[in-house]
Amino acid sequence: MKRILLLVAGYILTSCNTQKVDQAYTGKNIRDSLHTEISSIYRQGIFNGFAVAIVDGQSALYQEGFGFSDVKNKKAYTDHTLQNIASVSKTFVGIALLKAQELGKLHLDDPVQKYLPFKMVNPNFPQAKITIRQLATHTSSITDNEFYLSKTYYLKPDQNLEGVKLNFDEEQVFNPSDSIISMKAFLENVLAENGKWNKNSFSLHQPGNIYEYSNVGTTLAAFIIEQATGQSFSDFTQKYILKPLKMNDSGWKFEDISFSEFSSLYEDPKTLLPYYHSITYPDGGLITNINDLGKYLTELIKGYNGKGTILAPESYKEYFKPQLNAENFTERNEQNPYSESYNSGMFIGYGYTGYIGHTGGDPGVMSILFFDPKNNLGRIMIFNTNFSDKKGNDAFYGIWNVLEKYQSKLRK
Repeated sequence: MKRILLLVAGYILTSCNTQKVDQAYTGKNIRDSLHTEISSIYRQGIFNGFAVAIVDGQSALYQEGFGFSDVKNKKAYTDHTLQNIASVSKTFVGIALLKAQELGKLHLDDPVQKYLPFKMVNPNFPQAKITIRQLATHTSSITDNEFYLSKTYYLKPDQNLEGVKLNFDEEQVFNPSDSIISMKAFLENVLAENGKWNKNSFSLHQPGNIYEYSNVGTTLAAFIIEQATGQSFSDFTQKYILKPLKMNDSGWKFEDISFSEFSSLYEDPKTLLPYYHSITYPDGGLITNINDLGKYLTELIKGYNGKGTILAPESYKEYFKPQLNAENFTERNEQNPYSESYNSGMFIGYGYTGYIGHTGGDPGVMSILFFDPKNNLGRIMIFNTNFSDKKGNDAFYGIWNVLEKYQSKLRK
């Protein structure tokens, strides 16, 4: 019996070793095939550089950079290349709100006026209270007016602007670095009852009724976190989100990151844009890379399943809880499963099929981050090149679909 058991044990051990070799070989083939398909789309020449990732609730299953972060100097775009990620940043504002609530600094159903040093009302509904929850679900009635587009972006000081385009379109311009104002001053100008830029800053819908995506509302939520906690939004999120998740390469300001790793940004493959930052940085200004962002999405998947590390389970339930119904929308996107505007948690969006995440676009930036709660698999893409036509759209979602094609295979 002992001899037979030893033989059986030896057979099992040999079989397991062979299986591990086969799995490793298969895994390499899967990654090679995934890389080849994405590279084929990259060679269409629509994007100068980008990075992608697939993650689950434990770790990254795949992450890779493609193309160039600096075309002129042929510097590769890698999984550690840094750039801002546009409105995917808003999901961090939601996490920060729930953390501030955990700390007893605010409550989601507080009226925003409780925290503001200036008077703010929707002039069409002067008696209606605007709450923090309404900011987080884009139902506050605060809109993005012409001054949001023209006064938000500011040039990074001390950069070479030769051959660089200094406006993104007719409305979005890069203002001189020495004319920047504070977040508080911007919000007061745009939202205060007698603010000099308070023109069409509020919609005709009563607060709490209709979903209307608002960058200004997002920035106001971050400002309220500052008022409630006595810390800058940048410092608060560093302490409670970035550092605990070991997102060590990430930050909200150029001085917070290793600028030598920051990607050049492009309006199209041939048009270089300047380095810029934003007064309203919480709505889209997180600087990160695919490696750090993968850690964040893994945390979101864990949090959705009650196993998160930076928020308590009850806070994550509140963060992800769908807040809206059909009557909260004048139109509802039921075509693109990766539009976050079908429903809303706390600055985290839902597609109509149930995917959870956010998209983003800024000058020289395209980004998308979603996970599927049915299988706990998530995908991320960040690009340093804009696109605005069908060919670009097809390439963008072509890469996205390739990631979906391989994500389950990588898990085996």
